[in-house]
Parts: sequence; structure tokens; C-alpha cells
Amino acid sequence: MTLFHFGNCFALAYFPYFITYKCSGLSEYNAFWKCVQAGVTYLFVQLCKMLFLATFFPTWEGGIYDFIGEFMKASVDVADLIGLNLVMSRNAGKGEYKIMVAALGWATAELIMSRCIPLWVGARGIEFDWKYIQMSIDSNISLVHYIIASAQVWMITRYDLYHTFRPAVLLLMFLSVYKAFVMETFVHLCSLGSWTALLARAVVTGLLALGTLSLYVAVVNVHS
Repeated sequence: MTLFHFGNCFALAYFPYFITYKCSGLSEYNAFWKCVQAGVTYLFVQLCKMLFLATFFPTWEGGIYDFIGEFMKASVDVADLIGLNLVMSRNAGKGEYKIMVAALGWATAELIMSRCIPLWVGARGIEFDWKYIQMSIDSNISLVHYIIASAQVWMITRYDLYHTFRPAVLLLMFLSVYKAFVMETFVHLCSLGSWTALLARAVVTGLLALGTLSLYVAVVNVHS
């Protein structure tokens, strides 16, 4: 039964990434190693973020919620956008190809580094626990998030981007960077349950995805 539970969690977490790789056309471009390079860049960026946070921002431990401190910590996530831009700048091809390579490589590296061991150790435990199902669902939300972020970075770095689109792209990038901070604060203040918090993250990510997709389509149509 525990092995069956682990198989369910594993399939729920990893198969959407495999399906995305196959259905997005990346497999036809032999982009596997490009995605691996994006994953290596993810590791480097996360190492830099960890060193920066450990040096300048001490860990918050109970008591009054440090709103300013947590906001400053969330600002470090701008490094992810810089890393995604670095990955896309090193790949030649169409915009959607660059976006998917960067996003899929980045999200897969995060999935392996942050959820692989907990799933392997926890989901194979004696007792069933819903948190591993939630962890698997959250990995899919992360994949959508990084596709959104990659598309935003690709749009804002276009030298021919119309100035009328720039404020909207910057606003969406701001919301993407601080989405986790806003959701964490909201969950903390409202004392939401785990399922409610997961649903809230999914809804917010979906709204950002719709906004980014609409803007992406407009930018592509204008510049085509």
C-alpha cells in the first residue's frame, strides 16, 4: 500500500513534466541537454541565494511576524529571473522554445532538489499522509509559475517591446516575484489550512498565467 501511495505521488509530481516536455515539442529539438544546463544554472543561482540570505538575513523564529524582513528575503527571488534570462540568452531559437527550455529545466531542477527525497522517504512511510499528495500538486503549480516567469522575462528583454506593454509586463513580474511572499503572509494572517492554502496558490498562479498569456499573445501578434 505504501509503495502504491509513493507511485501515485511520484506520477502526480513527475508525469506532468514529462508530458510537458513531449507535448511542447522540446523532444523534437533534442532539447534535453539544454534543460539540463538550465537545471545546473538553477543550482548555481540557489547557492548564491542561500549564501546571500544566510549572510544578510537571519532566520525568523516565532514571535511577531517580521513583515519587512520577509519582504526583503522575498526580493532575493529576483535572482531567479536573472538566472532564467541567462538561460534564455544562451539558447538560440524561437521565443516559445527559449521559454519552455528555461522553465522546464528550472522547474525540474527545483522538483528534484526540493521534493524528490521527501517523497521517497515520506511517501513510502507506514502511514498515509495527504501532505505528499499536496506536495506533488504543488510541484505542478511551480511548473506553471516558472513558465509564467520565463515568458515575462522573455517579453521584458525584447529590445523592440512597445513601451505600452512595458508597465504591464513589469507589474506581472513584480507579482510573480512576490507571489510566494504574499501567499505566505496571507496564510499566516488568516490561519488557512493546507488544502485551502494550496487552492489559493493554484488560483493566484492561474490568474497570473492568464494575464501573462494574454500579454504574450498581444506582444507576439504586434511584433509578427
